[in-house]
Amino acid sequence: MSDTPDDLAWPGGASASSPPPDPGAPRHAEAAASPRAEAATAPEPAARQAGVDWRREQLVQFGEHLLAWFKTLASAAVYATLIVTFGFQVARVEGQSMAPTLEDQDRLIVNKLAYRLRDPQVGDIVMLYYPVDPSKSFVKRVMAEPGDTVRIADGHVYRNEVLIDDSYVPDAYRSHDDWGPEVVPEGYYFVMGDHRNNSSDSRHWKFVPKRYIIGKVQLRWWPLPHARLF
Repeated sequence: MSDTPDDLAWPGGASASSPPPDPGAPRHAEAAASPRAEAATAPEPAARQAGVDWRREQLVQFGEHLLAWFKTLASAAVYATLIVTFGFQVARVEGQSMAPTLEDQDRLIVNKLAYRLRDPQVGDIVMLYYPVDPSKSFVKRVMAEPGDTVRIADGHVYRNEVLIDDSYVPDAYRSHDDWGPEVVPEGYYFVMGDHRNNSSDSRHWKFVPKRYIIGKVQLRWWPLPHARLF
């Protein structure tokens, strides 16, 4: 399309039937083109403002989403703190003293409320503070309760002269030591590791006060294929 006034007057362009231009007519191409250019550029400020409004709306939405995520994370942190402080604790096994029941690097959930409702029982797997150095924590199995008489003969544990069923201990993990007999004091417990020949426990540092028992091992959640309740 050319820039002649005929193109503006005839949107379809000049045709064979169009009258020839008048050579003497004044040339107003520039003047005629100017309103068309203004018409073409007039919407630009409105479009620019729309773009600014859209970006502002996007920023507002992003800020709202960011605030929502922050609130969610803050709430999760508070809940996690309350759970760890008053209810449950995540723990990791280090070492083989509870093998094969628990293996090195197993992840556990420890129920810290369990023994606020009842006392530890024989057979419970517990997390406890190491009596010799309470800055450390161990995982052991309760073998005798307050008032019980406990003795070990050739690695077999007797509670009140009754042999404890420890079929969960493989032969390769058994010890052949002798210990006791001794009476467990009131408020104390006798604990052992399932890996009898590779465990530091009550045979070496005697009894554990109940206040040192952090909680009951409730769940092994990792590795997932071996997850189980206790």
